Amino acid sequence: MQVFRLFLIVVLLVNIGYTAVTISNHGIHLLPVFFGDIARMDWPGQFNMDFSSFLLLSGLWTAWRNGFSASGLALAVVAALGGILFLATYLLVLSYTCGGDIRVMMLGKQAAHVSP
Repeated sequence: MQVFRLFLIVVLLVNIGYTAVTISNHGIHLLPVFFGDIARMDWPGQFNMDFSSFLLLSGLWTAWRNGFSASGLALAVVAALGGILFLATYLLVLSYTCGGDIRVMMLGKQAAHVSP
């Protein structure tokens, strides 16, 4: 679990740094570029479409893990928009709140059949 947590921290820090440099060099105008690439039907667009599917899957998993509760649905929106910055943070927090139990982290207490 410690190696996984270290991985999440490294991914989080690298992505925060990369995002900060990108914003400082190109501004925060992601959506026109992102969807413009998809509309052109070229390789950057294909990557963005594939990545969008991962973001939606992350949101769906987050909602499911939280029993499609109101808070789970709100987290799902953040997951779908926040990408790895959300997911790495969420998994890092879960790794501690679930006591390092990967079953509980991935499935939630109910699905993992763990008593509270």
